[in-house]
Amino acid sequence: MFLAITGLVLVLWAVFTFNRLVRLRNQVRAGWSDIDVQLMRRHDLVPRLVEAVRAYAGHEKAVLENVTELRAQAMQTSSPARLAGLEGQLEAGLGRLMLLKEAYPDLKASENFLKLQNDLVEVEDHLQYARRFYNGAVRANNDAVQRFPDLVVARSFGFGEAEFYEADEGSRAAPRVSA
Repeated sequence: MFLAITGLVLVLWAVFTFNRLVRLRNQVRAGWSDIDVQLMRRHDLVPRLVEAVRAYAGHEKAVLENVTELRAQAMQTSSPARLAGLEGQLEAGLGRLMLLKEAYPDLKASENFLKLQNDLVEVEDHLQYARRFYNGAVRANNDAVQRFPDLVVARSFGFGEAEFYEADEGSRAAPRVSA
């Protein structure tokens, strides 16, 4: 009788642990999906922003090409670590693009440019939230798959650790709209 109760408790614990691990894995996937959506929004803004700047500052070719190339690389990358590095470089390039408005008063006064700039700041704010959610989900998932005795169920059913989204030092602050 004792063995039957012990066996039932172990099975219930395994089912509970498995279901919790599935929920945590799905939170990581949902968090990554949120980051992906925000990055796509940013990537959609980049060509429009580049065109707006090109109309006023066409000879700033190196900055425009750099931002366009980084966008293309970022869209083809799926690894959180690699993507974080590319996105950090893209954020720096977008920051340089935003600084061009100081050198070109007509650009600074452009309603289209100002709208795109505000849209970019909004995307950056959403992206920051999505990264925090994703990293929180990764932390919870990684804790669960590393903690004994849950790791027994995790390893038995192929649950593994997820990769954190870590921004590099230069990309920690979102660009801001200056008045």
